[in-house]
Amino acid sequence: MRLIAASLSAAALAAGALSAPAIAQDWTLDREASAVSFEITIFNAPAQARFTDFDAEITLDPDDLSGARIDASVRTGSGEMDTSDYQQALLSSDGLAPRAHPEVRFVSDDIRATDDGYEAHGVLSVRDVEQPAVLAFTLDIENGRAVARGGFEVSRSDFGITASSWGANNVGETVSVTLHIEADAG
Repeated sequence: MRLIAASLSAAALAAGALSAPAIAQDWTLDREASAVSFEITIFNAPAQARFTDFDAEITLDPDDLSGARIDASVRTGSGEMDTSDYQQALLSSDGLAPRAHPEVRFVSDDIRATDDGYEAHGVLSVRDVEQPAVLAFTLDIENGRAVARGGFEVSRSDFGITASSWGANNVGETVSVTLHIEADAG
């Protein structure tokens, strides 16, 4: 991406168009190469879940974050866990409740560079409850291909996920969400 930005800058200089506004870069998600997952403690042991149906609309130019935007969604019914009891609880009315709440969504119009990468400050909506969230991520761009790795932690009770199917004392409060996103310029 930096090579593309440098080439565009050189072309702008040659054309005498230095005062033209920067053009935000749109990215097309590669679902097959990307992953959305989370980890939570159940009965004092880590348990992982993954989602197979997700999408994202991403606009981001690392050299000009003023027009950056992320609008990502996950279909809650696509959640999978290795243990069938955990799977049932995840998709139950005490869990993500996909029939009543088919989608989790994260939207950010405020993306900032940090010493370690980037932060997307936005709103996470789970079970129709909206909470502020900060997605910290790293970003590598090469030959028109972006690879972002990051995540955030949320409190399940902030979104009305009671975990009574597992017993409230047997399920950790913190959910660690992990993202691996690959996308192509375009």
